[in-house]
Amino acid sequence: MQNLVEEFLQHLRHEKGQAENTQKTYSNSLNRFVIWAEKNKLSDWKSVHFDHLMGYLQDERVRKMENREKESISKKLSSESIYLSIAAFRAFYRFATDEKLVPHNIAENLSLPRRWKRLPKALSPEEITKILSPDPAPTPSSLCDQAILELAYASGLRLSELKNVRLEQLQLESRFLNVIGKGNKERVVPIGKKAVEAIELYLANGRPKLVRPKSPGTVFLTQRGTPFASVTLWLRMKQRIAAKGISRNITPHMLRHSFATHLLEHGADLRVIQELLGHANISTTEIYTHVSTTRLKEVHRKFHPRS
Repeated sequence: MQNLVEEFLQHLRHEKGQAENTQKTYSNSLNRFVIWAEKNKLSDWKSVHFDHLMGYLQDERVRKMENREKESISKKLSSESIYLSIAAFRAFYRFATDEKLVPHNIAENLSLPRRWKRLPKALSPEEITKILSPDPAPTPSSLCDQAILELAYASGLRLSELKNVRLEQLQLESRFLNVIGKGNKERVVPIGKKAVEAIELYLANGRPKLVRPKSPGTVFLTQRGTPFASVTLWLRMKQRIAAKGISRNITPHMLRHSFATHLLEHGADLRVIQELLGHANISTTEIYTHVSTTRLKEVHRKFHPRS
């Protein structure tokens, strides 16, 4: 069973060009099912029936979450996790039936639960000003942090896109960046003047002091001269944000949400925002119209005499 999962993951990686996070999510879901199947005396995928998939999903619904030390904690898995497990089954069985590796697509009747769209939280302009204020005594690492945050807010990049930006993707004179996004799709994103200045300062006075003989061509480097892992990059950003006096919990996507929300509030076209964010579907971008409506209601309540 494990071999077929690996074959499917190779298909995602080399033929479908799926994002790294999608690959990891599907891998985790399917490998967890393989462990469950072995416990239930299922030796190959041909012996798996629809009832087995349903039984596994039911067990997942009541399974407790684990922390990083693999200890169970009281919270149960969210409906989002179940959604991702079903999506993994459906993608896997489409591949397996197309390749004639299983006789039937038993996952096609698995219905995806409705996903609740959470309104993205954005930072206020005042908070953005605080976060982007430069350090009075800059170091190579703080110059790197400044450039990262300026670019994140100026261009709305995903965390995975931010950590993978390479020197050859920067076109600072023309003030734009070539971004390799989800599914290896390329898009061109403008860079604001402040972000260009921060990146140029970092490239001149910060990065040369972080480079080691084996450092790659990624723009942003750790103190050891290595590229950032997603978790490490986010921890650095969080520490910088906390040091600027922002006490509320900030998530990795909040700078991206702030970028989109502030553009919309200042009159940007939704289709342009879709292109800048790299959304394949306009429906993904439309969530920001709800954020803008919420903001309008707040302003109306605050300033209208009969609100």
